[in-house]
Amino acid sequence: MHNQTLILIQCRDAVGLVAIISNVLAQHHLNIVAMREFVDEVDRKFFVRVVCSGTLHNKTKLQEDLSAQLPESTQLTINPDIQKKLVILVTKEHHCLADILVRYYFKTLQADVAAVIGNYDTLQHFTEKFDIPFHHISHEGKSKEEFEFELAEAIKPYQPDYIILAKFMRILSPTFVSQFKGKLVNIHHSFLPAFIGANPYQQAHDRGVKIIGATAHYVTDDLDEGPIIVQNTKSIDHSYDVQRMRTAGKEIEKAVLIRAIQLLTEDRVMLNGNRTIVFK
Repeated sequence: MHNQTLILIQCRDAVGLVAIISNVLAQHHLNIVAMREFVDEVDRKFFVRVVCSGTLHNKTKLQEDLSAQLPESTQLTINPDIQKKLVILVTKEHHCLADILVRYYFKTLQADVAAVIGNYDTLQHFTEKFDIPFHHISHEGKSKEEFEFELAEAIKPYQPDYIILAKFMRILSPTFVSQFKGKLVNIHHSFLPAFIGANPYQQAHDRGVKIIGATAHYVTDDLDEGPIIVQNTKSIDHSYDVQRMRTAGKEIEKAVLIRAIQLLTEDRVMLNGNRTIVFK
């Protein structure tokens, strides 16, 4: 039984859905304390996140009653696990991992960091200070297939809700991504104009960029083009040298990634094709 009930619904849009949901919840003596909904009018899809107070006596019966009155093929989740499990992938940069682990240590992350996996062992000693397992899986001297097989085998026993790429500097293949569809989340810098390849901060400095930022997004087969969860930017000026730009960029990356993790662990993000619905 729960004193607060969280309900997530995705379905085909139709007239009266809010009334249907409200009536069923009332029949179960649940009082709506927060309800955020969105209608994609182009694709005729309905999304809603509902928080109710009151005691849920029979989760199965509530699921049946809602499903019976909502459109076919409705995606319905009642009280998903509150404590999400994360596996963090890293390379050598520490700033995003450090922010996550410090929050985890002080119990403000709202998630369990099950393990950290790195293709270098640079961050192993730091990770183990928090009594978190670290797996070093080198990519050197291996084919992409061999490396990703070992990576997947290390991840699977933890059964994570999300796999966070905290500056994990490897491009993942469609085969790997398909194994963890909807669970992979990446963070990367964002510039206007955009720069790719080595040393983007030097490229941005050379072009006199006036805005830098970061994007947290789901990982898909299209490199850095998955559904966006969070973005943020910072205005800069001519006084920023490359190092100062890089430092500012890292601060934004940390803030954006941790915000994405918070939204995901609170079940505030729903996928809608290549877009996200984010209920704040």
